[in-house]
Amino acid sequence: MLNKTKKVLALVLSFVLILSVFCACSKGELTEDGTKATSGKTENNDNTKETSSMEHSKVKFTMANGGEFIVELYPEYAPKTVENFLMLVKEGFYDGLTFHRVVEGFMAQGGDPTGTGSGGSKNTIKGEFAANGFNQNTLSHTRGVISMARSAQNDSASSQFFICYTDGCAALDGEYAAFGKVIEGMEVVDAFCDNEMTYNSMGEKASPVEPIIIKNAVVVE
Repeated sequence: MLNKTKKVLALVLSFVLILSVFCACSKGELTEDGTKATSGKTENNDNTKETSSMEHSKVKFTMANGGEFIVELYPEYAPKTVENFLMLVKEGFYDGLTFHRVVEGFMAQGGDPTGTGSGGSKNTIKGEFAANGFNQNTLSHTRGVISMARSAQNDSASSQFFICYTDGCAALDGEYAAFGKVIEGMEVVDAFCDNEMTYNSMGEKASPVEPIIIKNAVVVE
């Protein structure tokens, strides 16, 4: 299993500029549009208020081809990110959308209304991560953690998110806004990798031939 994972990571590193991860000397970029991102570091932070008492909401994703998983959200790490994500869920934004990019041994990315990796919602928010001047987000990108993809131009996020398959995603810490974790049904997310894949525009064999569709996403108690 370890050798298989290493082969997958090597493929990612070879073909995708936005995923130079799993290396102690580098950080990767996971953008919404597939271009190389740069970190816009700032000295001031508008969102450093104490949020430890905030409620941990839960969102249940039901997949069209069967199965469901639940994500718990952690606003104490990324309050605006959680707020935006919950707003989209309550609007039904994610219903019918897909996981358009699945990289075994790395992550599954979804939430793009165009299904191409270049789309998003009508609103954007500032990325809540250390490299963008937001130091309170110390949530590590370990297995099951959900985080936001971001634009290459201004380090903002919209609707696209990704779920980590491995603790190796911790190489992304401080560069992306992690904001929750899958607490039930991670095996459903793992099963995305069982689908036949074709090559995407970035040269990855990561585009599911049969769409992986989110039937609905709802806030649960």
